[in-house]
Amino acid sequence: MLQVQLEVGADPAEVGRARRWARSRLAGSGIGEDEPLAETLVLIVSELVTNAVVHTGCPAVLRMLFAAEGSVRVEVSDRSSRPPLPRHALGDDTNGRGLELVDGLADRWGWEPEGAGKSIWCEIDRAPAPVPPAREEGAVSPGRVPC
Repeated sequence: MLQVQLEVGADPAEVGRARRWARSRLAGSGIGEDEPLAETLVLIVSELVTNAVVHTGCPAVLRMLFAAEGSVRVEVSDRSSRPPLPRHALGDDTNGRGLELVDGLADRWGWEPEGAGKSIWCEIDRAPAPVPPAREEGAVSPGRVPC
């Protein structure tokens, strides 16, 4: 398992730095920037880091863990012991969608106490590349006439 981490300051401008850092680490782990998984993970990083920085006003630590079987775990730890409070944003609300997005995009997510604060984590299973269906011997491809 490969683990990388970034310390994030208590400034909302740090969210952009966290996204750039995550993109570079994903590329280094073999997840191409054109893969849907990469954009999903960057969005999750953005939401979790934003929540930590904006709602706690404290520095945070972003971790990404790449498992050999292909799953990716994103963790954001902060110094606040307050549990995360998922909200349901309405229509034109500009806030309140972060954990809803994480819940919809991740295969699993949760939180746990960590030291004097907490860690919010999520995991995404990297789908294996699709295997083309096997052709039966003597089968003819559609649109082709046998010789």
